[in-house]
Amino acid sequence: MTHAWCTQPALEGEGEAEVVCREMKMARARSAAGGKPESRRKEEEEEEKKIIRGKAQSEGGSARTSLLILVSIFLSAAFVMFLVYKHFPQLSEEECEKIKIPRDMDDAKALGKVLSKYKDTFYVEVLVAYFTTYVFLQTFAIPGSIFLSILSGFLYPFPLALFLVCLCSGLGASFCYMLSYLVGRPVVYKYLTEKAVKWSEQVERHRDHLINYIIFLRITPFLPNWFINITSPVINVPLKVFFLGTFLGVAPPSFVAIKAGTTLYQLTTAGEAVSWNSVIILMILAVLSILPAIFQKKLKKKFE
Repeated sequence: MTHAWCTQPALEGEGEAEVVCREMKMARARSAAGGKPESRRKEEEEEEKKIIRGKAQSEGGSARTSLLILVSIFLSAAFVMFLVYKHFPQLSEEECEKIKIPRDMDDAKALGKVLSKYKDTFYVEVLVAYFTTYVFLQTFAIPGSIFLSILSGFLYPFPLALFLVCLCSGLGASFCYMLSYLVGRPVVYKYLTEKAVKWSEQVERHRDHLINYIIFLRITPFLPNWFINITSPVINVPLKVFFLGTFLGVAPPSFVAIKAGTTLYQLTTAGEAVSWNSVIILMILAVLSILPAIFQKKLKKKFE
């Protein structure tokens, strides 16, 4: 596979972002070997931007087609959601107004009140509605899942709530990954190329301990979850590693949200669910998740 915008052929198993990344690295290396002055840095950056713009233009038509396919898939998923809620228990007009994706804590409280009323009598229906809604939000990167995480702590016992949130997050993120793999590559290269190439460099540095890196990213806020989901297949993060890293990585922040859900009606904003103690615990867990990778690197250098 050789691209008009890249002078180097792709190696076996190498993604397009990695080709870009490798080409840019080689350009910098050639510049350094030739003893070019520091003033060449700006020229090199401009050259990299030309490569990016050229790829974006060549993928323009594909990006439009991919967006149309994505809209079709979204409408199909929305129809499935409609069927799920069509089989929900008969609600009063006032209760129907409260059945919506929560945008703030007041919405979450109102939704929690309605669901808790029907949870015991229509346990399966409520659980399926919760599950499909959470996966739907994660799949299409729609805001609101944090409130559903808090809500799970109010509706279900802690072990079930934690497993449910981790499973929904893992599945939803994986579906988003697969959507990106199928139709998202042109979109990523048209609108997110620079960020994707930079993250490709990060992934290559952590390729030997990728699952620890994914867990670390899920615990910490360094990269948005939606960005991780849609760029991972483009830069060849394996789906199995991606799912497992997501499932384990979302557990610590979900733990905090679910515990807050036990006192749902005392909260006024989602920010109140996170205390300083929670932040410290998350920081410690983030450091622990990346420690094996750090020690592995040091040992490798020592024996080399």
